Amino acid sequence: MAEERKYYESVDGLRLFYRDYGAEHPGTPVICLPGLTRNSRDFVDVAEYIGDRRRVITPDFRGRGSSAIDPEWRNYHPGTYVNDVWTLLDTLGIERVIVVGTSLGGLCAMAMAAMKPDRLAAVVMNDVGPEINPAGLERVQSYVGKEAPPNTWQEAVEQTRKNYGAFLPGLSDADWDKMVWKAYRKGENGVPIADYDPNIGRAVAEVGAQDGDPWALFEALGPVRTTLLWGEISDILTKDIIDKMVARKPDLSVVAVKNRGHVPLLDEPECLAVFDAVLAEIP
Repeated sequence: MAEERKYYESVDGLRLFYRDYGAEHPGTPVICLPGLTRNSRDFVDVAEYIGDRRRVITPDFRGRGSSAIDPEWRNYHPGTYVNDVWTLLDTLGIERVIVVGTSLGGLCAMAMAAMKPDRLAAVVMNDVGPEINPAGLERVQSYVGKEAPPNTWQEAVEQTRKNYGAFLPGLSDADWDKMVWKAYRKGENGVPIADYDPNIGRAVAEVGAQDGDPWALFEALGPVRTTLLWGEISDILTKDIIDKMVARKPDLSVVAVKNRGHVPLLDEPECLAVFDAVLAEIP
């Protein structure tokens, strides 16, 4: 499976990055949208698993990974990211996609459904809903854009374990090293740097979430085949929120992922089974 690393231009002139796997495959492509401070490297395992069957596109949102930093930090907002995704799909001439959205990426999938539901063949939402548990939100806001940068790669591992350890029990040392590879880049003298613009944290605090009623956006998924991956020990997505989601969308498929909080890594057996089922159903 070949990985191509490419760039495209946003409507406001930013150079944005994406990875493209298996572009030669027929069938509905899969686009994977990352979480708040994450990037396309989070979906390497997904691409390796399904990239021999479908085209997989994994963008870096602006201000993350290899995409340009936005000089106007107020643009770090789901509405902007969704417009960037439409631009990418239109640039590639892709009319219809399967969306896999982790956390923020799942919220973007909801907004996409509200705008152009006919372009979504299916959605897989990874541990996110239209309502966020306040305790989890407070935890995330406590560190995004606020942590002191690590001085060594070992400190980066320790920082990552501190933030995620309670929600990802049982990971090996190699797993944590991989988590750090996904989240940090080499800075001057090889010092690790978190691979996102710290102003993203400022935008979360001062701009807030997406426009419109989140529940109305979720209801826009009504005609779309939707699966919800739920980390059973998540502090972002709780059982009572899921119950509300099922009440609004009775055909919502909810798949619990054991020993995972926010968020499942998408290499778990439960997640792989979901990808198999979606690809089997969507030509």
